[in-house]
Amino acid sequence: QVQLVESGGGLVQAGGSLRLSCAASGSIVATNAMGWYRQAPGKQRELVAAISSGGNINYADSVKGRFTISRDNAKNTVYLQMKSLKPEDTAVYYCNADPITYWSGSSLRTRSVWGQGTQVTVSS
Repeated sequence: QVQLVESGGGLVQAGGSLRLSCAASGSIVATNAMGWYRQAPGKQRELVAAISSGGNINYADSVKGRFTISRDNAKNTVYLQMKSLKPEDTAVYYCNADPITYWSGSSLRTRSVWGQGTQVTVSS
């Protein structure tokens, strides 16, 4: 099987910084776009930033100029550097790979995969 494991969340004061990491593991053949989403209490999950396998990047307007997404294709890892954090950035942050192609036994599978989420809390 394949899984995404996030790390780097935590509690930070407004104006501070955090760096999230998300590593994909398993018998991976290829990974297309990787991205970060977030979901605050009572709100829908929203895209924060995404990066294609070729390096094309898309940011939500609310994080442009503050967050930077990057990836290491050799390590199947995506990062999110967050600076100038605001209380409204508080949410559970989820990593997504869409899609991942991987071996499951003798079968080749392709699907979207989500991480378990990591909490980011920004205090005012």
